Amino acid sequence: MRGFAARGVERAAVTLHVGAGTFQPVRSEHLADHVMHSERFEVSAATAEAIERARARGGRIVAVGTTSLRALESAALRGEVGAALAPARGETDLFITPGFSFRVVDLLLTNFHLPKSTLLMLVAAFAGHERIRALYRHAIAERYRFFSYGDAMLLARVAAAAA
Repeated sequence: MRGFAARGVERAAVTLHVGAGTFQPVRSEHLADHVMHSERFEVSAATAEAIERARARGGRIVAVGTTSLRALESAALRGEVGAALAPARGETDLFITPGFSFRVVDLLLTNFHLPKSTLLMLVAAFAGHERIRALYRHAIAERYRFFSYGDAMLLARVAAAAA
């Protein structure tokens, strides 16, 4: 991590107590009918301040893992659109699907997720459905490993209208 710090990269922590619901496949016919289990999260004052410092200097916010992204976006939803990210803690059942308007995260480092998972829908919302389909076609052809201990990808966020 010293190499990152020397390049001006700052780390900040978030907490999301992941439950089994995150990994449950979507079984409902319509996405709107899927019920996410609630999970506890916390975005500290120090993390909110680090994000604002990064934004002020023109930096990008990178979430390492979908749980970090969900915690940050859950905190952002508690504040006003356009307002600085405020510290937050509590319960979230945020189910991110295409069309979601991301407020905090610019880049996402995550693994390849399983079909019909809420996490696959999250990455499609973040990076765009067609882009994710192309990445997954490549990953399958090249025999990448999927799920929690598999290969990883770095995704850039697309505009909500493009997702």
